[in-house]
Amino acid sequence: MTLQRRILILATAVVLLAAVGVLAVVRASSRAAEKDHTRPGGPSVSRGALSLAPGDGGRRIVFRTLAWGPHRDELATVAADAPQGARTTSGVSCLRFHAAAGTGICLQSDRSGIQEGYRAVVLDAHLEQVSAYPLGGLPTRARVSPGGHLAAWTVFVGGDSYAGTNFSTRTSVLDLRTGRLDASLEDFTILKDGKPYRSADVNFWGVTFAADERTFYATLATGGRTHLVRGDLGERTVTTLRENAECPSLSPDGTRVVFKKRVPGLPAEVPWRLYALDLASGAETPLAEERSVDDQVVWSDDGTVVYALPGDFGADLYAVAADGGGAPARLMDSALAPAFLG
Repeated sequence: MTLQRRILILATAVVLLAAVGVLAVVRASSRAAEKDHTRPGGPSVSRGALSLAPGDGGRRIVFRTLAWGPHRDELATVAADAPQGARTTSGVSCLRFHAAAGTGICLQSDRSGIQEGYRAVVLDAHLEQVSAYPLGGLPTRARVSPGGHLAAWTVFVGGDSYAGTNFSTRTSVLDLRTGRLDASLEDFTILKDGKPYRSADVNFWGVTFAADERTFYATLATGGRTHLVRGDLGERTVTTLRENAECPSLSPDGTRVVFKKRVPGLPAEVPWRLYALDLASGAETPLAEERSVDDQVVWSDDGTVVYALPGDFGADLYAVAADGGGAPARLMDSALAPAFLG
């Protein structure tokens, strides 16, 4: 090959590489120039300021947006009285999220190592990282206590669905006041039917905290059955309250728990219905949502719960009265893991 031909080939390669680079820049610029890439008729999404501080910006919802486009999976916010309105995103991506009293917990992918993993990130009111903890499985549940002093998360360490029985979970609780991390609720003393209980098949998931920043409720699974349990962080105990209750969520006034309950006769892959439990009387009330809900509901106020159901772009949010009345209503499209703030 002559020197002239080598030079020609090299020059051609340089031109082609330059063209590819220009094309990439043009495409990136085009994407950046467009405010939104959501589907036609979908919500408007744009980058802006987002705060978890109480009262900062009025009553609002912070959630993981699933709207298709460059901001998908980021934390976003809308006004609580206009849930279908324009979304402001933060640039912080979470798989699961919850927040209260200026504290957030974000379960997210961790690509810092050779293999992709997951981590739990504690966020301050400005979405800045306070601390981070590696996770040993797939993120599935997250909760912050009403006062913002406690955070809990659950991961699948075996399996990836609550519908069957072939799965294993690990649930951790972090006290932000002391920095103490209880890596697994399985280390707590279990009181089942009034007696100490131990078993190799114990699993916990779905923590919800009381306002005293010490008491919590959760799901305990063992022997093929699930139980609603009340926990005490000071005593490091959990006590069974009743069977067939999963993913509890405590009302703001602390009087009721809404949970998902397996109903006989329903298909194995969609076995649940939502129920409200009055903690004082023990009375259960089925909610008006007749579809199977595989989620830990969030209370938007003292009378309404919000939950996710499968949607075109992953999940949509619905709301229903917690007293069994009314009818479920779609709250937001393409959204997951809401927290009501302000």
